[in-house]
Amino acid sequence: MNLTAPSTSNYNVPNALSAARLVLAIVVCVLIELRCFFPALICFVIAASTDFLDGWWARKYNQITKLGRILDPFVDKTIICGAMIALVGIPESGIVAWMAILVTCRELLVTSLRGLVEGSGGDFSAKQLGKWKMAAQCAAIVTVLLCLMQGSPPAGWIWARWLSIWAAVILTVLSGLEYVMLVVRSNTPTP
Repeated sequence: MNLTAPSTSNYNVPNALSAARLVLAIVVCVLIELRCFFPALICFVIAASTDFLDGWWARKYNQITKLGRILDPFVDKTIICGAMIALVGIPESGIVAWMAILVTCRELLVTSLRGLVEGSGGDFSAKQLGKWKMAAQCAAIVTVLLCLMQGSPPAGWIWARWLSIWAAVILTVLSGLEYVMLVVRSNTPTP
């Protein structure tokens, strides 16, 4: 079997990894709601860290599919938005409703813009600020879960939680604005 030949099948390793990450995202939300913070942390870290793996595999072995181009970012958004929404229900998390709403709205907006640009034949690849945003969001969720696991975390952990949440919120807004400005500047025609 030639692993470098283009794959047209949706039944491949990257799509299987994305599907497994989707299941883990749902498990994370359930575990947070049940206040099982350590298992939620483990599942979140596995789901977030394998995001790199499916993209790497798809590029290395030429297994990029239309389903994968939709499924991978959808799962990324499900992991982040789901965890943040679940954490809103935990008052000690430090994440409040408007933060989760802001993150979710940004993700919906960027997904809509991606559909508009790519539907018109343009390129809507991830930008560096968007990658930093994802890293900051993951760091914030991990920090929040670590604090929740401690019950009464020391002041240093509380500061780390606060800083990581605000870094994630600020980068979320900035990266969303970057994508909006790219679309506005490109004068992408609407279908």
